[in-house]
Amino acid sequence: MRKRTVIGAGLFALVLAGGPAGTASAAAAPVHHWGPVQSAAGHGGYAKADVWLSDFDSERFTVSGTLRDRDRHSGHCGYVRARFHYAGGGTGWSQVRYTCSSKGAAFTLSSDGEVDRVDVRVCLVSHRTNAIFKCHTDVIKASTVAGWPQ
Repeated sequence: MRKRTVIGAGLFALVLAGGPAGTASAAAAPVHHWGPVQSAAGHGGYAKADVWLSDFDSERFTVSGTLRDRDRHSGHCGYVRARFHYAGGGTGWSQVRYTCSSKGAAFTLSSDGEVDRVDVRVCLVSHRTNAIFKCHTDVIKASTVAGWPQ
C-alpha cells in the first residue's frame, strides 16, 4: 500500500491509495471548522480539541483536529472519541485518541460509512488508572452544518 500526504483546509490528511485490485480508499478531507470542544474543567485544568469535519454526505465521514492537554496534573491527559450515528441506522464508536502534551497532537477519527450525526466527546483520562472523567460531548448533526461556507 502506498501513502501520500495531501494538504487540505490547512491540515494534513493521510490518503491511502491503491490495493491489490487497484481500487482507491480515501478518507474525506476536512472542510468544516466546528471549533473547540472542551472537557469540563476540574481543579487542575481541562482537555481541548479544535475540531474539523468532512462533508456529511461523504462515504467515509472524518472528524479531525488537534487535541491539547490543559491539565496541570502530570497523571491526567486529554482524550477524544467520536460516536457515529449511521444514515442507515445504528451507531459505532471510533478508536480513542489521547495526548499528555499541552502543545497538542493531531487526530483523525473516521466512520465506516455515511453518517447523519456525530457526537464528539472530549475528556480527561487518568494515565495511571485509565479512568475517564470531566467529559463534555458536542452533538453535531448534518442539518446543523448544512449550508456552512467551506
